[in-house]
Amino acid sequence: MAGRKQVLYLLICRIIVLLLQFETIQFLFGLLVLLPLVALFIGLLYWKRWARLKFGDKRLVDQLLKHYSPKLFNSKIILVLAAITLCILAAANLRRPVQSKAGDGTGVDVMIALDVSKSMLSQDVTPSRLDKAKQFIINLLPKLQENRVGLVLFAGEAYLQMPLTPDIAAMKMFLANANPGAVPVQGTVLSEALEVSSNSLDVKQKKYKAVILITDGEDNDESAIEAAEGLFENGVVVHALGIGSPEGSNIIEPGDTEPKKDMDGNIVVSKLNEELLRKIAFVTKGGYQRLDNTSDATTALAAQLNGMEKKKFAVAGKIGYTNFFPFFIGFALLFLIAEHFIPERKRRVA
Repeated sequence: MAGRKQVLYLLICRIIVLLLQFETIQFLFGLLVLLPLVALFIGLLYWKRWARLKFGDKRLVDQLLKHYSPKLFNSKIILVLAAITLCILAAANLRRPVQSKAGDGTGVDVMIALDVSKSMLSQDVTPSRLDKAKQFIINLLPKLQENRVGLVLFAGEAYLQMPLTPDIAAMKMFLANANPGAVPVQGTVLSEALEVSSNSLDVKQKKYKAVILITDGEDNDESAIEAAEGLFENGVVVHALGIGSPEGSNIIEPGDTEPKKDMDGNIVVSKLNEELLRKIAFVTKGGYQRLDNTSDATTALAAQLNGMEKKKFAVAGKIGYTNFFPFFIGFALLFLIAEHFIPERKRRVA
């Protein structure tokens, strides 16, 4: 019989774990604050008892305190402790995962190829070329909700960082880790970035595909145009965004105070190569724009992408959550209000 109860208990605990979870479980450490508060409360009770014995004659003390109610006082303290507990649980946000049903969606497949070479650390745009590019992508993502998006990082080599997915939150997480350290081989090879982006798209279909190429255009290879022509044959449209200035800027790496120099001791100046990026966009019937105003560039590119012919694809059910923190906050407020109106004195009977 005891074994059955234990199995039932474990089953119930397992169901609770699966159905309920805390969003920020680290806030539960705040419950440790209750330990010294409870200790102070117990100490206060002992001190009151000791003071009552030391005050004087027991009959006289009882007569003076006949209208005082220890139970009501204890109730007030318990309500305050309960309210603090509920506020901590509200901060941890107990929630229940709810998965929506899978269905069909329409859109285009968009690969974002982001240049993370060291030249993107140049500060001819603020705060830097790379940070400006990240800001642009973050602003663009909400306008691509109906499309599948992937991420390719490139410098001297190109790597598929995230395959096509409708999960915008995952894209933001991968984007946060995009930096020159993500690609061990430095330099800028646009042809490889374009080829990896193209191979990450559906090669069977000759449309519904686009690549957003974000770079300063400093290419160490001469086959970028040839690669762009190959993308166009596969139905891929390349939208190029140039970031930086034609006049150029020095490169200051993190932790350094001096500009980067070449092997001859000359200061390296990184310039935006707009001519190459325009050619890449032209060959694929895409568009080119310089990334100066993030808001304008976002609006213009989103309009171009949303104006493309769309295809149908299966959309997996998304996981949402039912949050219970409003209930915890509501009960905490009720307890505090109740504590305020509970007196420490007994009601006098007429």
